[in-house]
Amino acid sequence: MSAVTPKSSRRHEETIVKKVSRRAQHEDHGGNWKVAFADFCLALLCLFLVLWVLGARDEEEVRRKFGVSVVYDGGTGIFDGDSARPVPPAVVEPLADAALAQDSGDDAAPRQYETREDLKKLAATVERLGREANLENNLQAVVTPTGLRVILHDTHRRGIFEFGSAVPDQRFDQLMQRMGQLFAQVGNSLLVVGHTDAVPFRNPAVRSNWHLSGERAMAARTSLMQGGMPISHLLQVVGMADRAPMDTDDPHGAMNRRIEFLVLTRERAKMIEQMFGAPQSVTPLIEGVDAVQSRDGGAAEDA
Repeated sequence: MSAVTPKSSRRHEETIVKKVSRRAQHEDHGGNWKVAFADFCLALLCLFLVLWVLGARDEEEVRRKFGVSVVYDGGTGIFDGDSARPVPPAVVEPLADAALAQDSGDDAAPRQYETREDLKKLAATVERLGREANLENNLQAVVTPTGLRVILHDTHRRGIFEFGSAVPDQRFDQLMQRMGQLFAQVGNSLLVVGHTDAVPFRNPAVRSNWHLSGERAMAARTSLMQGGMPISHLLQVVGMADRAPMDTDDPHGAMNRRIEFLVLTRERAKMIEQMFGAPQSVTPLIEGVDAVQSRDGGAAEDA
């Protein structure tokens, strides 16, 4: 007969409880958030990099615009030394026009165009440049008693300058540079005139179409000179705002926004020089007494 274990001995038996550690699972959970945080930091870094590149591009664009629109003689920008210099112009291929190059070499003096036939040949060359640039719809060349009138105007599809600014469109800039190369071979004096439409600025006392037309005329002058035309060929660079519209039925029309180059005959150039030069006439006051205006615009003097 087997022995029976007393109940008292069973009471004193020890109960062993085994605890399983879940530290490994907690460690895995902690590593996951670190990876996610690293991915977030990487994405944020990429975002900052993209914003920096866009900001640098915008700054360069602003510098380029101001370099073209406000750089005049004696300065490199709005404040001398603060703005970047204008982007160097693209190389312009030399013109090969028999009508302009006849009986002349590379160092020959520019030719004077006076007769109507000569001016027509020059007009044909200008029109050819417009066709080569695919801008013939934006260009007119008209022979007048004053000389040759070359008109570059906007259309509803294409404008010479960026809206509201004096920054020329790249295609028009290249065309005006080629015109500058052509005008370098022409000995006639040149007028550059800027025109706008009649859309007013919000505060004309601060900025108006007079400012814009003058700035655009100066920008066109810069393009001509970048093409090789010497500054000595320029007689006048002016802006006329909206005072001489081409489309009188629509003062806001695109054709009114234009740049004109006037290749003047000797007679017309001399008249303009006399108009703004020293006075040549004597005004009689009374018998035996004349009045001549002084050169500095002061009071009249007895003669």
